[in-house]
Amino acid sequence: MTTMESMLESINHRPQIRAVVFDMDGLMLNTEDVFELAGRQLLERRGLEMTDVIRHSMLGRRPVDAFNALKSHTGMTDRIEDLMYETRELFEAIAENSLATMPGLLDVLELIESRDLPRAVATSSPRAYMTPLLERFELLHRFHFTLTAEDVTHGKPHPEIYQMAASRLNVSPVEMLVLEDSETGTRAAHAAGAYIVSVPNRHTAIGDFSMSRLKIDSLLDQRLHDLLRFP
Repeated sequence: MTTMESMLESINHRPQIRAVVFDMDGLMLNTEDVFELAGRQLLERRGLEMTDVIRHSMLGRRPVDAFNALKSHTGMTDRIEDLMYETRELFEAIAENSLATMPGLLDVLELIESRDLPRAVATSSPRAYMTPLLERFELLHRFHFTLTAEDVTHGKPHPEIYQMAASRLNVSPVEMLVLEDSETGTRAAHAAGAYIVSVPNRHTAIGDFSMSRLKIDSLLDQRLHDLLRFP
């Protein structure tokens, strides 16, 4: 097969992407870095240590589910509401000087906007947490809608949030590109039937991403850009 034939075959097998859905934490913003520090401080106050097992059990889940996992692994007896409040205070103090967009995010958004593709955010985080973060970087208005923990009955890895996104975008899940950084979110998108590009970071890289159509190191990857650039 010639190089030209190979390129044509690649284009012919390219999915028809009619909408794009973003996870937020660790995918759009470096919030996982902030949460790592906040989580360590939370546990250190109780003489405990954050481990990869604990971190992996919490990643990509709604706060209630994440803190239930934390309590299960550590034996902590604190009320979930108290843990959430304390973590939020720690997060906000750390985020003040360290929060940033992930490399390549703005380039990807510009590509999507240049094709006028419908776009949404589907996060396991609460709306009261998501909104000020996206507004801080002037991102909220760049999406047609957002879905959060309050919008679903079942959190990721259940497919509900991505099924709901496809329905609201009025596209078949196979025509919906989902960008995820965690195994939990990737499993949710896979169960919904979406086309998944996983972008694990140093916090989530230990996960299983075998169900992804493409796994890349960052949003700067040219393969993602090519996928978005061509109809």
